[in-house]
Amino acid sequence: MGHLTIQGVSKSFGQKEVLRDIQLNIAEGEFISILGPSGSGKSTLFHVIGGLLKPDQGSIFLHDQEITGKRGFISYMPQHHALFPWRTVLQNVLLGQELQGGKQDQQKAFDMIHKAGLAGYEHSLPDALSGGMKQRASFIRALLNPQPLILLDEPFSALDDFTRQDMQKWLQSVWMEYRRTILFITHNIEEALFLSDRIAILSTNPATVVKQFEVPFERPRTGNLVLSNEFLEWKRLVANHIAKQDDENA
Repeated sequence: MGHLTIQGVSKSFGQKEVLRDIQLNIAEGEFISILGPSGSGKSTLFHVIGGLLKPDQGSIFLHDQEITGKRGFISYMPQHHALFPWRTVLQNVLLGQELQGGKQDQQKAFDMIHKAGLAGYEHSLPDALSGGMKQRASFIRALLNPQPLILLDEPFSALDDFTRQDMQKWLQSVWMEYRRTILFITHNIEEALFLSDRIAILSTNPATVVKQFEVPFERPRTGNLVLSNEFLEWKRLVANHIAKQDDENA
């Protein structure tokens, strides 16, 4: 199950307090974005959730099981695709299942590769793929992992605007089909509004959750949504709230 509970998590490095009393609940199958400026502690929070760092205070629960400081309970997709260049696309997307020691579902992998528009590239090396195609393969690998929670750390930040928009639409369609629990880091307000059920705003120095927004737009969301007056009003609302946090920390 993918229900995540973050209770009072704080983390410092030396004298620098990065996270302070982070409180967040994520329901199973929910898509939540963590939004904040660069340096606000978003990646540190991900490392704590994934067990790469242990919090100084607080606890992390995944469906009532405490996973604080433990690894192997989440699926993680970093900013860079992190595909192994010597493994084919098929071998890369099956890597998580291979590492878990379970059965490798090649048929499901083939089906997902085809749905991702990568048909014909199953046995190709990553060098044969474009940037967007590599990110799709990386996300398929995350989906095929047995863990119920996927952490996405600004996965589209290195893509050009047109490819990024295509990837957002593709990610939405895949998420709607499989309904995995997703926690998504971004500093792009438009991206957060387009993809998310809910947005959590982080303050800086130190980071804490200062505001949460329930995103009101029905799914599936189309490219025309971002040009609507309602979307632009929501974008202005979120941007103003982040600007207020920046002013208070200046």
